Amino acid sequence: MEQESIKIRHDKCAPYWALALFIFGSIGLSTIWIDLGSFWKGYVLDMTGPAWNYILFRGLFTSYTNNVWIRFFTPKRTLTIFLLVCFGIETMQYLNIYDSTFDLWDLIAYVSILIPLFFIDLKVNKTK
Repeated sequence: MEQESIKIRHDKCAPYWALALFIFGSIGLSTIWIDLGSFWKGYVLDMTGPAWNYILFRGLFTSYTNNVWIRFFTPKRTLTIFLLVCFGIETMQYLNIYDSTFDLWDLIAYVSILIPLFFIDLKVNKTK
């Protein structure tokens, strides 16, 4: 019975997650096509990239399925993995492991949309 309730809640919200995925993806990719200044070029993709990938990895944009992928990528695990990857990228930039520019503000950009999405996901799906 609980599984059916989870499916109903998930499927009811899926169109909204799909719209958010489309918006974040469009905005993020448009940063390479349109130049709207340094904030746009420097931070917008860092803000939207983790957000749209969170929606993708969690499978929030489509009808509910109970498979190994979805059971592995719980909200907390997905958030943890994404934070480790994002902060790992910045750490590698700080250590000059590859040719890039370290920017402390990137860390804030990464979590600015990701953390609110995580809390929305928890609330909507009532998962622990």
